[in-house]
Amino acid sequence: MLSVVSLVGSRKSKAQALLRLILTRSLALLLISVVVQTRAESVADVDSIVYAQDIKAAMYRHIDNVVGDDGRFNIVDDVTNEALILRFVQIHDPVRQIGDDVYFACTDFHVDGIKDKLYDVDFWLREEKGELIVFQTKIHKEPRNSLLYGWYKHPRYTFANDAIEYLYSN
Repeated sequence: MLSVVSLVGSRKSKAQALLRLILTRSLALLLISVVVQTRAESVADVDSIVYAQDIKAAMYRHIDNVVGDDGRFNIVDDVTNEALILRFVQIHDPVRQIGDDVYFACTDFHVDGIKDKLYDVDFWLREEKGELIVFQTKIHKEPRNSLLYGWYKHPRYTFANDAIEYLYSN
């Protein structure tokens, strides 16, 4: 009778050991899948971060696309309705994010043939299909001439809390 009890006890302990092994491995697989999922989500979050160099790269692509083969950028001044022919000079630092999904870059363009006569042109960008695209362009500062100082950039608007506030009415 003693051998039957030890045989039953032996089977029971083997079954418990097997059950512990199954539970331990199942728990380990579950933890691994959670870690992999969390890591994948954090990598996706990193991919969606837009850095200053991303905004500048998008701006250089945009400028390459809109500037003609002759290096000229054509824009109509929304205040004077004058058709302007400008040449790209630089992108100002810093470029920045405005709101959740809008990015901003400020640039200088000079009047074709007059390097000191600068326009400050602002660009707004947003992400579309994984790429930053310019959706608005506006002349921020126009060139004015002073007998004392020569050409300077005169602002048309300023920013308050990332919103445009016009300085002068038309």
